Amino acid sequence: MSEQRGRFGTFEGVFTPNVLTILGLILFLRTGWVVGQAGLYSALAIVLLSASITLITGLSLSVIATSLRVGAGGTYYVISRTLGAEAGGAIGIPLYLSQAVSVAFYIIGFTDGLTATFPDLDARLTSTAVALTFAALAWIGADFAFKIQNLILVVLGASIVSFFAGGWSTIQSPLLTPAYTVGNNFWTVFAVFFPAVTGIAVGASMSGDLKNPAESIPKGTLYSIAVSTVIYVLTVVWLAFHGPRENLLANTMVIKDIAYWPTLILAGIYAATLSSALGSILAAPRTLEALSNDEVLPETFKSRLGSKTEPRMGVLITTVITLVTIWAGDLDLVAPVITMFFLNTYGMTNLAAGVQLLVDNPSFRPSFKIPWWLAFVGVFGCYGTMFLINTPATIVAIIISAAIYLQLERRSLTKTWGDVRSGFWFAVARRALVQLETVTWHVKNWRPSILVFTGQPHNREHLVEMAEWLSTGKGIVTFVQLVPGNPENLMRSGQIDKAREEIQAYIKDRGLQAFGASVAAESFKSGADVIMQSHGVGGLSSNSILMGMGGEAKGLTVQMHKVRRAALFGKSVLMLRYHEERGWGSYSTIDVWWGGMGSNAPLMLLLAHLIQTHPDWRDATIRLLQVVQHADQKEAALVELNRLLEDVRVQAEPTVIVKEDGQTVGEIIRRQSTPTDLVFLGLQAVEEDEAEDYAKSLIELTKDVGSSLIVHSLAGGEILQTS
Repeated sequence: MSEQRGRFGTFEGVFTPNVLTILGLILFLRTGWVVGQAGLYSALAIVLLSASITLITGLSLSVIATSLRVGAGGTYYVISRTLGAEAGGAIGIPLYLSQAVSVAFYIIGFTDGLTATFPDLDARLTSTAVALTFAALAWIGADFAFKIQNLILVVLGASIVSFFAGGWSTIQSPLLTPAYTVGNNFWTVFAVFFPAVTGIAVGASMSGDLKNPAESIPKGTLYSIAVSTVIYVLTVVWLAFHGPRENLLANTMVIKDIAYWPTLILAGIYAATLSSALGSILAAPRTLEALSNDEVLPETFKSRLGSKTEPRMGVLITTVITLVTIWAGDLDLVAPVITMFFLNTYGMTNLAAGVQLLVDNPSFRPSFKIPWWLAFVGVFGCYGTMFLINTPATIVAIIISAAIYLQLERRSLTKTWGDVRSGFWFAVARRALVQLETVTWHVKNWRPSILVFTGQPHNREHLVEMAEWLSTGKGIVTFVQLVPGNPENLMRSGQIDKAREEIQAYIKDRGLQAFGASVAAESFKSGADVIMQSHGVGGLSSNSILMGMGGEAKGLTVQMHKVRRAALFGKSVLMLRYHEERGWGSYSTIDVWWGGMGSNAPLMLLLAHLIQTHPDWRDATIRLLQVVQHADQKEAALVELNRLLEDVRVQAEPTVIVKEDGQTVGEIIRRQSTPTDLVFLGLQAVEEDEAEDYAKSLIELTKDVGSSLIVHSLAGGEILQTS
């Protein structure tokens, strides 16, 4: 919204509204009570601790403001452009409601002070009149409202001067130590004081109307924090020298009694409440307009009703909320939640800055920097303070924000501004990959990282199902389509991009946790060789190849050459022979034909276990079968299988079969596993001159049994070790 820039500078656009919001009722009416409870030393600690949290938030806000072109919406804009539209909306909507309701709170505070002096006034009617007056000021425009605000600043300043000008003749020994009344301690007093310093969002909310937000927001915010902190510190010190303690605790107007011109203190109280209300009624409509611009809220809310610069629809809606709040009656129930929403916003601002600094995207180049850990100190400070002030209200605020986030996520907002999420996951992935590359690998940490030669996955659903079962949330699956032809022509024509997009669309539609890839190659053979060698990064390179098993000897012979080459590249091979008629049967039995720890069997048993953990197979029985040559070997083999299963903690039924004279192992497998739903068999990487004969024997072996996964393992027998 660049056409709006150029109206306000640092002083009138950020510093003044911040200071007028921070130096509010707590300064005049509650600081004396804080000193009376905590004494000078602890009261100073409370002020400085509160200011430190606000200062860190201001620093975080400054970091982000100097790294991007800040548009309308202030802290909402900053959070949405950093953490994403959903997080921005989850914070922005409660922030707007807090700003709108705060207008009513400040006006009611003003009216309470006014009716104490003029008891004949009707409080609600007076509040309504003030609210409509401020609405008119906001409708006319921020330029006129800021002129009023400058006048209020002068009155507020005069009241503070009056306070420090008085009391010189009544100085007493300072109250140095605490004397907490029943039910109070350092943290309860801290909770009363802390809302005083939560006013820095007002200036930032004017970001769309600033000449130079990247300069004005940091300067105005930090200067306002510094000035207001000095005033609070001096106020605490001056009050500590003007006991007695009982008077500080009981007399909310103790500052008026000390002041040189007491009437100016009343004017200051009125100025403090009115200035806070005016700042909020200017800020809230701009937050609402920013939410509407980003389609978080309906576009109707951003209508300006004939104005070029003022969000008049937002002014109308904010006025309605203000009037409803004024006439609602007791506000004590919602007041704590409003404070929590503000603190939640500040916490998220710190989080946004901390994540950006930690991730350090190349595009993130703020001219103002702080250590990343300092921003996270601000995060814990804000949320810790929330729980200290009011735990139930904190929980309510978090639940509301979370519900808004989930709703916006369900709406699948298409807005994207290059937020930090992709950079964050890139940084996490990069660090993890580097660690995987440097840490000594051990077979006990083996997980399936499977390259699946599916072509377009919808054409080979059985391979997709098998990959899903094998990974079962513990591995990585990539579906690959090899597109033969001239690579240059394929790339220029867009066929490769289209193929990849179709795979990714399939993955999304099926809700799979998998990746898609398409490769242009002169031939299937060359393409398979390239992707088997190059797929993956570092410790996440693929370790297994999954492909369908050809049903004809010629095609399977070609595949046996691929098995040999995959073995040369260090990949295990999983070849699926899917039974077209029986499918996966009743998902009730899995047979693993055991050949000993030195062969393919350990990987087969592990994969069978992984499949059994999937909901589709959770009721299946795994049978671990072994063939022995003689009957006297059966008992020892059975003991060994039981010991193995106990050691590796895999639930399976061990079965030992004695080979009869003249009987082949293939005949035993066919007889035992014909009714089985899924059969695991070992696969050899035979030499080229043996490939055709081996292919024929494999077809013969599997033709009568259920669907089969034939495994050639390079993982080693140790993959079953769990300790």
